[in-house]
Amino acid sequence: MNLRLIGIGAGVLIILSLPLAGAIAGPDFAGQDDGKGGGLFKTLGLSGPARTSPAPAGRPAEPAATRRSGPAEQPRTDSRCGPELSSPHGVEAQTCVLVAEGRTWGRSYYRNTSGHALDAVLTVMGPAGRTVQIRCSVGAGDEPGLCETPKEDSAGEPESYSAVAEFAVPDDEGQLLLRSGSNSPAPGDG
Repeated sequence: MNLRLIGIGAGVLIILSLPLAGAIAGPDFAGQDDGKGGGLFKTLGLSGPARTSPAPAGRPAEPAATRRSGPAEQPRTDSRCGPELSSPHGVEAQTCVLVAEGRTWGRSYYRNTSGHALDAVLTVMGPAGRTVQIRCSVGAGDEPGLCETPKEDSAGEPESYSAVAEFAVPDDEGQLLLRSGSNSPAPGDG
């Protein structure tokens, strides 16, 4: 078979598959587009013609994309995290206190390579004895996961909050395998 014919056929297949690839890709990863003109098409410069809007007298019309200031700004999330810790039992975790838009919550990132399902209890402690606690099931496996408390209205400075996550065997004795805190000193810091 002629190599030239194979090359032309491959090119036609690629061109015909672009709309399908764009449909599969959907909206931009950051969720900033509705998928109609973004994703793969926008990346390859294949999105439709630029829309223009009327301009004030004496000025040329600008494409809509150049007038925009960009995507809506996401609210800032501040975090205070303890060190990444690991236990000899195969549990790794890092626990944080997060603050955004006047709300505070706790989050623990973990990985469980112990080979057993575990229970995690994440507790956020705030000023005036305020406490929020949640229990999370931690499946056996190497996939990273997270445990997160509900977001609560902040009642003080972010520094007045701390979080602790405890990972234990889910049985009658509940052997503690790892405790990770948002304000824990790094290993070797004393």
